[in-house]
Amino acid sequence: MSPPARRGGTLVLLGGGEWRGGCRELDAELLAAAGASEVVVIPAAAAYEHPERVGERAAAYFGGLGASVRTLPVLHRRDAEDPALAEVVRKARFVHLADGSPLHLRSVLKGSALFEAVLAAFHGGAVLAASGAGATLVGDPMVDPRGGAYTVGLAVAPALAVFPYHGTAADHMRERSIELLPPAAKLVGIDEDTALVRDRSGAWRVAGSGAVTVYEGRTQQRYAAGDAVSSLA
Repeated sequence: MSPPARRGGTLVLLGGGEWRGGCRELDAELLAAAGASEVVVIPAAAAYEHPERVGERAAAYFGGLGASVRTLPVLHRRDAEDPALAEVVRKARFVHLADGSPLHLRSVLKGSALFEAVLAAFHGGAVLAASGAGATLVGDPMVDPRGGAYTVGLAVAPALAVFPYHGTAADHMRERSIELLPPAAKLVGIDEDTALVRDRSGAWRVAGSGAVTVYEGRTQQRYAAGDAVSSLA
């Protein structure tokens, strides 16, 4: 069953290039707004891609913004059922889902105690940021990286499909996702070093150095950094 489409905290969907500085001003703003001195990072999507580097990069980046990083040892499904780790997430003010494999991340999180804690923190007002694979999974339907068709996501943002690395993706993948988009959903293509942000009021905006393109059927609209995304209102 999909989680309820409630609003609470701030949702940040990053198109890729996490912790490289393209969204530095946004992250500083979010840390201040959430009253967060610590960022809880979930590296599960990178379980088979040197997950230890995720925490190192996050710590170096957020350290420059005056915040500490707690990278949780969550790489596999059994880790996501650990009540102690779930409690850490539940109390967090800023949670970040790292990039990697969206299919592995889904197998770890879907229906888990940890994901319930993510939702509890988010609906309690925390920032939930997700980059690349994480951003893909947050929507529903989810773009399948194996071919650009659709599968089931976590529906934190229901009826919204996320296409990360939009500016550098293969044309055939992008076209397939556009062609197969379900009628009731919208597709958002997010460039690297760019974020699509939904604030606590439900308003969407673009931050970072690139653009966000919203597809609805065969129509599309492009938004640059600083723009309000009116087509998602």
